[in-house]
Amino acid sequence: MNNFRELCIALIAGGVTALLRFLPFIAFRTRCPDFILYLGRVLPYAVMSMLVIYCLKGVNIFAGSHGLPEFIACLVVAALHVWKRNTLLSITLGTVIYMFLIQVVFA
Repeated sequence: MNNFRELCIALIAGGVTALLRFLPFIAFRTRCPDFILYLGRVLPYAVMSMLVIYCLKGVNIFAGSHGLPEFIACLVVAALHVWKRNTLLSITLGTVIYMFLIQVVFA
């Protein structure tokens, strides 16, 4: 009985998620409004900026490694993205470099 209820909840949640994902394509089948196109151009930069600020908000440049691992990892991510234009490669290698720096170099 309990497994059936959990299955129903999972199916309903999946259906609602799929509906919300397909809804913009259904609603804007013919022509997408200019405001939505504008948001599609502007929001990725705003979201990435907020993520960078969130990730660096706890860095204390007056203690320990003075924020060098974070700064080096940010430079690696930016340089890789400018060079290769591959988001997955940039984020993955930046994370690997950061983890190496905080666990081996600045440990």
